[in-house]
Amino acid sequence: MILQLKNLSKTYPASEGVEPVTVLSNLQLSVDKGETVAVLGRSGCGKSTLLSLIAGLDLPTSGDVLVADQSLITMKEKDLSKFRAKNIGIVFQQFHLMPHLTALENISLPLELTHDKAAREKSETMLESIGLYNRKTHFPHQLSGGECQRVAIGRALVIEPAILLADEPTGNLDEKTGDQLAGLLFKLVESINMTLLLVTHNQNLAGQCSKQLTLKNGCLADDLVTISN
Repeated sequence: MILQLKNLSKTYPASEGVEPVTVLSNLQLSVDKGETVAVLGRSGCGKSTLLSLIAGLDLPTSGDVLVADQSLITMKEKDLSKFRAKNIGIVFQQFHLMPHLTALENISLPLELTHDKAAREKSETMLESIGLYNRKTHFPHQLSGGECQRVAIGRALVIEPAILLADEPTGNLDEKTGDQLAGLLFKLVESINMTLLLVTHNQNLAGQCSKQLTLKNGCLADDLVTISN
């Protein structure tokens, strides 16, 4: 089992004039190695909050998150950072590339942080896999939106994480570029038997996953419903 959510809840506390808001309520989820899971839901339903909790970037109000049988909730921050660097890949909607680094350097960054001696070789191989080897010396501002997202995917996958988390990975792209990128993402995930959990409101993208779940009223359900923003 690569991912387990156990009674996971997240409530934002009350502030002046604002009542407490429960975003996630007692979520239960188990994801096996190689499984691809989509979580659909309307904007503001808590999809990004869920990914932040699974990535260990935020703490739940209650419950637990286990990745590769390791509880993220009980880890100290230093240990959690090291664990995340080796086991959790993240693709954001906004790319979040380092503007002063080339495409090759951006992909290599997580390997450099873990002192991987084969960082350059692995990064060049990944650049070939995403079809951007001839752009390896280009900076983010010299790349198109689709190319930037390819680099972001390469950066997340180059560590061969236990699980890849994707937050609206095609949300900032036009339909044609988004479809091409989705095809590349699923091809790479399948080629290394990667576990993927993505959140999206795009039902066509979600339909390419082996399992589709809907986040509504703080709860997960496996019945796919029509989503509108």
